[in-house]
Amino acid sequence: MSSRLVPLLLVALLAIVHAQLWFGRGSVGSVAEMQRKLEQQKAANLQAQQANERLAAEVRDLKEGLEMVEEKARAELGMVKPDEIFVNVVKPR
Repeated sequence: MSSRLVPLLLVALLAIVHAQLWFGRGSVGSVAEMQRKLEQQKAANLQAQQANERLAAEVRDLKEGLEMVEEKARAELGMVKPDEIFVNVVKPR
């Protein structure tokens, strides 16, 4: 009787493991679904990163643009900020 019990027990354990592989947590279908979600999230992250880089470049351009305008206004028009004193130094030729 025990000679039949061991193979039956092994077959039952194999069936349980096999069922877990196909239907349980961490099953083949579950892993495939998680990989699909991961790829979607990676694509969304890439789009967000590109949008962030565009915004950072726009901010950089705006900052540099304002600095250039201020520099030009100071050099060509002699504009000063409040509480500043403008001194024009002319080099002899």
